[in-house]
Amino acid sequence: MGNLLKVLSNNDLEQCPTFFLDFERGNSCVESKLNLVRRKAQSILSELQSYRGAGQEIRQAIQNPLDLHLQEEAWRAVCPLVAKLKRFYEFSLRLENALHSLLEALTSPPFAPTQHLEREQALAKQFAEILHFTLSFDELKMTNPAIQNDFSYYRRTVSRNRLNNFQVDAESEVNNEMANRMSLFYADATPMLKTLSNATTKFVSENKSLPIEDTTDCLSTMACVCRVMLETPGYRSRFTSNETLLFCMRVMVGVIILYDHVHPVGAFAKTSKIDMKGCIKVLKDQPSTSTEGLLNALRYTTRHLHDDSTSKQIRAMLQ
Repeated sequence: MGNLLKVLSNNDLEQCPTFFLDFERGNSCVESKLNLVRRKAQSILSELQSYRGAGQEIRQAIQNPLDLHLQEEAWRAVCPLVAKLKRFYEFSLRLENALHSLLEALTSPPFAPTQHLEREQALAKQFAEILHFTLSFDELKMTNPAIQNDFSYYRRTVSRNRLNNFQVDAESEVNNEMANRMSLFYADATPMLKTLSNATTKFVSENKSLPIEDTTDCLSTMACVCRVMLETPGYRSRFTSNETLLFCMRVMVGVIILYDHVHPVGAFAKTSKIDMKGCIKVLKDQPSTSTEGLLNALRYTTRHLHDDSTSKQIRAMLQ
């Protein structure tokens, strides 16, 4: 990834002379487990992008409740979709474990988090890719109401269809406990982001011997790096595609949200190590159509935006 963070050795991040986080090239020395998660994440996004739902079949079945043929058609259409939704949910559990492993690697003694980011740049890129996937997944999920409609129909009809001897495919079989957990997952507007936020909070609470600053410093440093890369023409010119630009924005927003969930006073307070005014400004300055979704993520998935410690100027910038 090149010379990732010369900035990290500076106490004043704004005085960093040169640094660049290369999001377009990886490192071959990456743990195989994290590589598997990354490849699966790409597959999950492809499946979600092509998810069309069984709305037509479900409407026909509901409008004609006595027509067993239409009931079976709807059932056959929904089952493979529920199998996909089950895989998405199960992947969120894998993502939670992967994040725990990454945070552990990037905060463990004897090195400081900034030293870890400098020394283990492949892991930093893996962390960035997890955040990119998370915000990408949630953006797609929010614009696809078929997901909840399909799963709701499945839950309403599964018992009745067993009585009608309709086959329940083993892959799409969802027991009551799993169905309840999946319902809670998909009911959230940003389910993957909530998973990561909860996982980060859990990591901090379970590692009481580790100073919380080790985790928040890791997050705030990544946010700073992304912001400066986005607002500095010399660094932006090194991006070879708009997708990389969007990747950088998603990573910045993702680490801000995680920071806000685990830091005692959050990302918006004056004492925060994240320049929230600068981050919001750089998002608003981008031409990307996805920027509004990222701003909404800051508005609606952070914990401390409406605290008294948040300045009126920051609140106004996000209105």
